[in-house]
Amino acid sequence: MTAQNSATPSGTIAVRGRSATALPLDGTTADAVRAAAMGSDAAGAGARGGTLLAALGVVAFSLTFPATAWGLESFGPWSLVSLRSVLAAVIAAGFLLAARVAPPRREHRLGLAVVAGGVVVGFPLLTTLALRTSTTSHAAVVVGLLPLTTAALSALRTGVRPSGRFWAAAVAGAVVVLAFALHQSGGAPSTGDLYLLGALLVCAAGYTEGARLAREMPGWQVIGWALVGCLPLTVAGSALGLAYEPVHLTAHGVIGLVWAAAGSTFLGLYVWYRGMAAIGAPRASQLQLAQPLLTLVWSVALLGEHLTPAAPAAACAVLVCIAVTQRVK
Repeated sequence: MTAQNSATPSGTIAVRGRSATALPLDGTTADAVRAAAMGSDAAGAGARGGTLLAALGVVAFSLTFPATAWGLESFGPWSLVSLRSVLAAVIAAGFLLAARVAPPRREHRLGLAVVAGGVVVGFPLLTTLALRTSTTSHAAVVVGLLPLTTAALSALRTGVRPSGRFWAAAVAGAVVVLAFALHQSGGAPSTGDLYLLGALLVCAAGYTEGARLAREMPGWQVIGWALVGCLPLTVAGSALGLAYEPVHLTAHGVIGLVWAAAGSTFLGLYVWYRGMAAIGAPRASQLQLAQPLLTLVWSVALLGEHLTPAAPAAACAVLVCIAVTQRVK
């Protein structure tokens, strides 16, 4: 039954038992219940949106290695890394100027330097050097360890401690990726693997710090200011690289450079940081377990590389780990 009051709107709440009984709520309590329900719905929608943005970032990142392999057809490794950063910085500067964004505050500058060192300079350079001797498929599965590395550094940096089930699933996914990588390389790490392991560490640090900053400023501004801050270094690197490394322009080389700059470096990091800010770095990082498998697909479709029979089994195992990490806290 419903209690009515001519002065105050009322609501009802049902208590489940042998029979449903409607308990009266005054207007203030009813509004609070409705607000809580709306807040819960908004939080759920925000989590779904954050997951979608992070997933779009993973798709963009999965094309980075094939694009880099194409870029190396036209440019040397130092030229390619510097030019992609310069082009991405020009795009970012255009957005920052158009939006009339104020320069970052002093307390943000150290974090932006970590982002720049990790994802603007360190990761692109080390992975490009690795791709001179490693196939894109091999590099992709080694970098599949990035989610676990990011989750671990995020836990140390933020003090957030995911559950034991989360860590078990994350470690299981990393073990699958590592076993796949060792199988591909014949059981022993190569020089390229050492470059890739270094890339994991610096990139995870950049992701973690970028996710923290993206809670205080828009994600596109995080990567935008990191790119712009590196511009003097990357312009100088481009000049030196083009002076000492041969350039043989091809359609593949130009497309690879443009995608690495606009797609992977700016657009990919923009949606990635927004997604991480919404759902947290540890959980978002586990979506990247799918990245090496997507890169394998692009390696076959775009580069004509051949997959081993272990790839489908690794794909299934990794996707199971992703599903588990997304369902536990």
